[in-house]
Amino acid sequence: MDRIVVTGNGPLSGQIPIAGAKNACLTLMPATLLSDEPLTLTNAPRLSDIRTMTTLLQSLGAEVSALNGGQVLALSSHGLNNHTADYDIVRKMRASILVLGPMLARDGHAIVSLPGGCAIGARPVDLHLKALEAMGADLDLRDGYVHAKAPGGLRGAVIDFPMVSVGATENAMMAATLAKGTTVLQNAAREPEIVDLARCLRKMGAQIEGEGTSTITIQGVDRLHGATHPVVTDRIELGTYMLAPAIAGGEVELLGGRLDLVAAFAEKLEQAGVSVRETPAGLAVTRRADRVQAVDVVTEPFPGFPTDLQAQMMALLCCAEGTSVLEERIFENRFMHAPELLRMGAKIDVHGGTATVTGVDRLKGAKVMATDLRASVSLILAGLAAEGETIVNRVYHLDRGYERVEEKLGNVGARIERIKGDD
Repeated sequence: MDRIVVTGNGPLSGQIPIAGAKNACLTLMPATLLSDEPLTLTNAPRLSDIRTMTTLLQSLGAEVSALNGGQVLALSSHGLNNHTADYDIVRKMRASILVLGPMLARDGHAIVSLPGGCAIGARPVDLHLKALEAMGADLDLRDGYVHAKAPGGLRGAVIDFPMVSVGATENAMMAATLAKGTTVLQNAAREPEIVDLARCLRKMGAQIEGEGTSTITIQGVDRLHGATHPVVTDRIELGTYMLAPAIAGGEVELLGGRLDLVAAFAEKLEQAGVSVRETPAGLAVTRRADRVQAVDVVTEPFPGFPTDLQAQMMALLCCAEGTSVLEERIFENRFMHAPELLRMGAKIDVHGGTATVTGVDRLKGAKVMATDLRASVSLILAGLAAEGETIVNRVYHLDRGYERVEEKLGNVGARIERIKGDD
């Protein structure tokens, strides 16, 4: 199994290109199931999760070709011949549940395994299922699979989500594009990935308005057609690499970065003593003093502080001056990186969904283990600020969400390398 070795090496300098968003691309790819015409996605990230979704779509009979080194995905679902998303594929990735709505809307039936993914809490799919039931779907859960039918087609409905769910909003949006009548999604997610999906679906002929607000209205149409769409910039990769110079010092420019994608996160960095400024090519980030200042963080749905940047922010605050409190309100069990940071000399006290972090002068390199995708990169960031060598094991999580981490950080001066494993 591969591992990453990081040696603290002082300030960073240079540019890091930011890829297309993993979470957006994983949502856009199933949209091909809504039409028998081609869908082309540009600016696609080159990640193992994208390959998993490719395998899933191909298992359903869709054609998926990776072009231009994987940055362009050409998809076509004109020849679907299978409506069962098998456990062996779906278990690898939670986003697999997003094939349910499109298949059900287009062909009136689907069988989809309950999904897997990172071990960061229960993350149930009940909101997905309740939304589809409201649209007239007949659902039966048995043997770990969702058996869904809508022989007369889905119909428009008013769906009021009891809590904000990005995935459920996406599934309902896609299903509603081909439903009869009007669907109104209330308390809908507002993330940039939702906006990106709406823009792509509109290019395919869908009638959608209100994306980016808490109320999204979709007027169903008889069919959708093909389109070409660029995947939005990955705000989580952007935020992650914004933390690199904040932790290690120096200045790094994030090419393709947009402040509107990470406004709440950037505001916390500014409070901590990190300068974030817009440039013609993206965002430039500089730490203003030798140490950052402690800040309190509460994760919230967009436009609040992203849960997917909480672990990385904790790595920064481990070296801050003062005591910070991080409150995780989105997922339970999302402080599993804390024990690994403790091995590096951090001072962290976790009680339920709250972590209290008291900054230390310097972390120390250690052998640590990645427990999930965001935790893995938080340990790499911590290694940039640590004295000596940090060895991060089980980095297969990392490859699900970050392409060529060692290359991107190495190009701005980090001492980082990947050691290939035996398997």
